[in-house]
Amino acid sequence: MLETIDLDKKVEKDAYEKTFPELRDQLRELQRQAFEAKIPVCVVFEGWDAAGKGDTIQKLVERLDPRGVKVHPISAPLEEEKLRPFLWRFWTKVPGRGEMAIFDRSWYGRVMVDRVDHLISPKEWQSAYNEIVQFERMLTDDGTVMVKFWLQISEKEQKKRFKDIQKSKYDSWKVTKEDWEHHKQYDEYLEAAEEMLERSSTAYAPWTIVEATDRRYRLIKVFKTIIDAIQTALNAKVEEAKPRRAARASISIQALKEQKTVLDTVDLSKKLTNKEYEKRLLDLQVRLRQLEFACFDARRAVLIGYEGWDAAGKGGNIRRVTEALDPRGYSVIPIAAPKGDDATHHYLWRFWRQLPKAGHLAIFDRTWYGRVLVERVEGFCSEAEWRRAYQEIKEFELSLTNYGTILVKFWLHISKEEQLRRFEERKEIDYKQYKITDEDWRNREKWDQYRQAVVDMLTNTSTTYAPWTIVEANDKLWARIRTLQAIVDAIELGLGQGKKRRKGYEGEREKDEKEKGKKGKDGKKGKKDKKGKKNKK
Repeated sequence: MLETIDLDKKVEKDAYEKTFPELRDQLRELQRQAFEAKIPVCVVFEGWDAAGKGDTIQKLVERLDPRGVKVHPISAPLEEEKLRPFLWRFWTKVPGRGEMAIFDRSWYGRVMVDRVDHLISPKEWQSAYNEIVQFERMLTDDGTVMVKFWLQISEKEQKKRFKDIQKSKYDSWKVTKEDWEHHKQYDEYLEAAEEMLERSSTAYAPWTIVEATDRRYRLIKVFKTIIDAIQTALNAKVEEAKPRRAARASISIQALKEQKTVLDTVDLSKKLTNKEYEKRLLDLQVRLRQLEFACFDARRAVLIGYEGWDAAGKGGNIRRVTEALDPRGYSVIPIAAPKGDDATHHYLWRFWRQLPKAGHLAIFDRTWYGRVLVERVEGFCSEAEWRRAYQEIKEFELSLTNYGTILVKFWLHISKEEQLRRFEERKEIDYKQYKITDEDWRNREKWDQYRQAVVDMLTNTSTTYAPWTIVEANDKLWARIRTLQAIVDAIELGLGQGKKRRKGYEGEREKDEKEKGKKGKDGKKGKKDKKGKKNKK
């Protein structure tokens, strides 16, 4: 495809001097309109070394309001960046609503430089295509204007430019030994570029190939493309329906009550005695501390997410998990309603920013599932948005586990009656009164709506690589041991030290329900004869 591009296209000087100033002023005006309409704009520049990316970016930002635009020059990942999934450093740089981000090189280095220079395995760069396409789709679904440029020059032209730059007293430093090595690999990079353009040019984030031999032609084409993309987004913004409403239930609340769901199978009568709780708590905490250090040695990140009913015991549960851990190796991240920058970005942005680096643990008290729980029930997002979120969340979690993150997700389940008892208890006990708010009571009035949202969440987002563990939490002692055991099991499995977890909602071993020998009706284990057969009682 690239070999068929006409690289001799030119714009005469007179035509350029008449056209370009108008385009520059038009882009400045569209920047203002995009800011007012809260439309984020993401511009990506890829292409051959010396194709003119730096010059184009300089001209692009020359007349723009610098308060609303940021340029991100991308080079090889730093050590801190290597300790997280490869898209982490790009998620942290995506523009907020009304902002413009310009990337000089981008996430496509994963399928270009990393691929050609054999810095990663074929499996890794192949899977990166899926993650990149999903990343761009999430952003554009959220309203981001995505403009991607590939600046094309011939091998002969690149060599000529390298030599001209090296003759310059001020710019010779720009051409490095590595640049010449890549020039020798022109054919390999051409093959990689062809595949990249084919596999990642989509309706929502298409590539624009810029014939970059002639500078004037290059600048005019880039400016026109960005102007058209922003204007199209502004026009769509005017046409779209603006009012948001509370989500429509997929089935009636009454119908849900009559259906048997995964929550109906949860045995909330499970309990532990104080004596057994204390013994098992100590054993599991000691084991978890050992595994914390093992994860650091193996450079494996652990992410634990807590969701559950109000007053289900998330705080006390998390406290028992962290009680014996080395505080240098973990962080607890409480999640509330998004504010400030969190509210102006894609809803997953704030979670990407707080991912644990390899070898560390992060515990989220509430998670990205707020999109399909609180935001859905309270109408803070549209139905299309929370329905789309199921797939987005699964793709997010797949990116984490592909990198090697050990991911554990809990839903702490209590009965409606137990919640009321705990609410009343909090009202009566001085040091617990701060825990009960008017919002808790309002949420309780919507119990059935939240229950439906929980069932849909568990059904749509429990996967083989990130299964949900439903915790029977009417008894706090049982719930704490249950979660600790699940975390230990998940880490042991991730480190190759444990048995494979069962699929579905139950991720942990259930030692209390499984014994090595089967019991007879009278509760005693049957004895085996010399041939190994069990005698019947």
